[in-house]
Amino acid sequence: MRIDCHVHAVGTGVGGTGCWYQPRGLTRIGAPFLTRAVGLTTRDLHGQEFDRLYIGKLLEYVRGSSLIDCALLLAHELPHHQDGTPLPERSSFYVPNEYVLQLARKHPEFLAAVSIHPARKDAREELEKCLIGGAAALKCLPNVQGINWNDRRYTGFLERMAEAGLPLLAHTGSERTMPVMDHKLASPRVLTLPLEIGVTCIAAHAGTGTMLLDPDYFDDFVTMLEKYPNLYGDNSALAGLSFRLRPSALRRMLSAPVANRILHGSDLPVPSSGLLPWAGGMLSWRDHRSAGRIQNPLERDAHLKQKLGFKESSFTRAATILRGVNSTH
Repeated sequence: MRIDCHVHAVGTGVGGTGCWYQPRGLTRIGAPFLTRAVGLTTRDLHGQEFDRLYIGKLLEYVRGSSLIDCALLLAHELPHHQDGTPLPERSSFYVPNEYVLQLARKHPEFLAAVSIHPARKDAREELEKCLIGGAAALKCLPNVQGINWNDRRYTGFLERMAEAGLPLLAHTGSERTMPVMDHKLASPRVLTLPLEIGVTCIAAHAGTGTMLLDPDYFDDFVTMLEKYPNLYGDNSALAGLSFRLRPSALRRMLSAPVANRILHGSDLPVPSSGLLPWAGGMLSWRDHRSAGRIQNPLERDAHLKQKLGFKESSFTRAATILRGVNSTH
């Protein structure tokens, strides 16, 4: 099974989904581009059908793709203070766990990645609910949500994840679309304790940083691969306009042993484009142009990843890592 392991659920709460969307800073500037990336408009964003339309588009794209069979749909937790106090004023959007779990139960095209801040007072109870509900992974943005996974207070939570076989998909590297609580938590080294406890971890974006603006942690990611066999990375947002990907990093990602630990992810609704990979000499003009003619954004991103050199195993690897895939799909 070929899985896109990095697709965001987004909603405004219309239809009782429990989601909300209140873009701040660069997120506000980027909102029109994000909605356009999934074939919708800002008018749709402010309408009474947005949540239904958004999920309808995702289903359409998975069903219409020849390269993707299933999408891991990501919930989005609120930032929290270390004492467990939620900080909604520090977030641009929220997607509850039950929403993605319901969608995954209803549609075989989706798997559910829940999002739980381990400092929540009900974190363990929420984790158990999500495991019963069919969670395939737990997604977080440590630098955005204020999660230092190396905090020993989270040991019990992580031990339960390891016991249940629930992998941790964690954002690593730059974040320029949402407010950041702690820039130091962008390093993949924030996953050290989970890895030592035995949690399978996926470092989203493989620690890459926006060139000239943010630190790049790709070398740290590669070093950690040598020590932790339960560490993987994904290539989400690397075929886009994020300035994350550079030729030297791509060469290492495509070569063993790093290539054996990379999963495919798009980061939709972040737009994918071959423009920067072409400008960096990583993609031919012909391949860039052919990708631009693909209207389906999931298909376009997968096509670009193939042309960049990622092998079939990067598309199928998530099926061996995510919880419950073989038994439910």
